[in-house]
Amino acid sequence: MHLDSSVSSLLPGYARVLLKKGLNLQQGQILVIAAPVEAHDFVTILTREAYEAGARQVVMNWRSDASARLRYEYEDLSEFTTMPDWRRDFSLCYYRQNAAFLSLISANPYLMKGIDMQKLVAWQKASNKALKEYIDGMMASRTTWLVAAVPSLVWAHILYPDQPEETAYEMLWKQILQSSRADGENPLADWDAHLLELKKRRDWMTSQHFTSLHYTSGQGTDLTIGLSEKHIWQGGAEETTSHILFNANIPTEEIYTAPDASRVNGIVYSTRPLIYNGNLIDNFHITFKDGHAIESKAETGDDVLKQILSMDEGASRLGEVALIPYHSPISLSHILFYETLFDENASCHLAFGKAYPTCLSGGSGMDDQELRAHGLNDSMIHVDFMVGSDDLSIMGTKADGTTVPVFINGDWA
Repeated sequence: MHLDSSVSSLLPGYARVLLKKGLNLQQGQILVIAAPVEAHDFVTILTREAYEAGARQVVMNWRSDASARLRYEYEDLSEFTTMPDWRRDFSLCYYRQNAAFLSLISANPYLMKGIDMQKLVAWQKASNKALKEYIDGMMASRTTWLVAAVPSLVWAHILYPDQPEETAYEMLWKQILQSSRADGENPLADWDAHLLELKKRRDWMTSQHFTSLHYTSGQGTDLTIGLSEKHIWQGGAEETTSHILFNANIPTEEIYTAPDASRVNGIVYSTRPLIYNGNLIDNFHITFKDGHAIESKAETGDDVLKQILSMDEGASRLGEVALIPYHSPISLSHILFYETLFDENASCHLAFGKAYPTCLSGGSGMDDQELRAHGLNDSMIHVDFMVGSDDLSIMGTKADGTTVPVFINGDWA
């Protein structure tokens, strides 16, 4: 699709942001790009920039939403219960060579509407079983990885339904570039400044050694989240086990840690829709007792929410606590993106399921049993949901009972 020069001229800079400030691509490193076929023009730009930055090899993993939908419509359930060896071997082959993994995504919130949930759940379980080594490695930051966005016609139409197709597509590109801090005169310097600010926030939170956080809002949220004694806060640049700095999400506005999975009590209300496997879940609340979700209700997608929470033992417990001020750039755009990568960066959020080992001091070198002993949750899923609002308050409590305001009226205290 033809793009105005005001957009097309920024795309090489966006590619450099992803490669340098996201992945921190190393000389001689392999780059694996997973992308929708619709994004081939930008992927060509990205591939050239990667080679010029020193990539030894650029490997493509293309996908098509339309083809994926047809697979679920026509294939029997039995085809979703195991992952073919070649799919597993593709990821493991490059992971074991310390490749950098870049996933380009576009929103399609209704892609799997009406599809048999049994097929979606079966494929999720089969994928997680086959790719456990790869998934565990990503979450423990054993190599560099990045999730970033590209537009699609479907996503553009959802966000700008009254605009002609080409105009909407261009508007979405502009919004992605703005949210990703890739539209300024010096995007790399802009990212350096932003990452420094996130580092100040996460260092302060780690230094407080909070034992718990208490969330309250006018909507009815009243939730206490326990934190491990050895928890640390992450956000922005993080370090692989081989000491390469990288940033796993672009855009990103969050700092985050792992809760103690057995010390979550109270009720929390969602503030933005959740898209899971192409299904919409909206206006929901969840009640926790001793870390376990004991009750949940969604006005839209209640059956999907309950399916998520019953995926495995850890799916009904929390694996992430993330802090983002309500008056962040993505929130101030007043756009509901229907894509977690963006919506989670407009709002404080929590996540069901697996915790990041990097949120525990020494966690990247621990096995599953050691991580559980320190309160970190394990699950085949990791699903973010948004809870931030303009009246959210968060109070931190220390071991001696001292309380410290962390958030007041949705923003840093």
